Amino acid sequence: MNDKQIYRSDRRHEHDADDGDDTDTNDTDDNEVIKVADLSNKTILMVIAPSDFRDEELFVPKDFFEKNGAEVVIASEKKGTAKGMLGGTVSVDLSVHDVVISDYDAVVFVGGSGVELHKLYENDSYLKLAADADSSGKVIGAICLGPMVPASAGILSGKDATVFESGISFITGKGANYTGAGVTRDGRIVTGEGPHAAEEFARAVAGALALG
Repeated sequence: MNDKQIYRSDRRHEHDADDGDDTDTNDTDDNEVIKVADLSNKTILMVIAPSDFRDEELFVPKDFFEKNGAEVVIASEKKGTAKGMLGGTVSVDLSVHDVVISDYDAVVFVGGSGVELHKLYENDSYLKLAADADSSGKVIGAICLGPMVPASAGILSGKDATVFESGISFITGKGANYTGAGVTRDGRIVTGEGPHAAEEFARAVAGALALG
């Protein structure tokens, strides 16, 4: 993707008034998913902290990706079961140490307090994963405090991005242009502000994959 393309959304709450976007599914049945892109040939790696990931930021995009045909793989510090901030659990498919970046079309860093608790932005394995995804031209997504990881890897320098409030000074200190939006897409890099933006974030990742 050579041309810089930026997408921003300032929608902060899922029950905001209709903005006329016909891709909005806030009022659809839970089993109805509007196809924003054919993801049937895509494999998406979702990267979480060993504990205290934000549940909605994993499960909402994961469900969206899978219902649109993608294969989703979960990575963390080690294989096993990881527990989210709200008590949800997920099976971790592989360790971040064992990721082969060529196997994936996109890498998504999930947020939550675990990002800071486990200092993922200082973890060499997480930073290498982000850097490898960037150098390989993959779509990179990060939501809530997740953007601190690609920011620390130098990927957000000069890029428009959003992040959870407590991470603003961190990413701007790494050269990112903070937008304050719910979701921001700058080329193949997609960032989301928090759990309320999880579905819209997933749509933006799908959009970036479609353009790739």
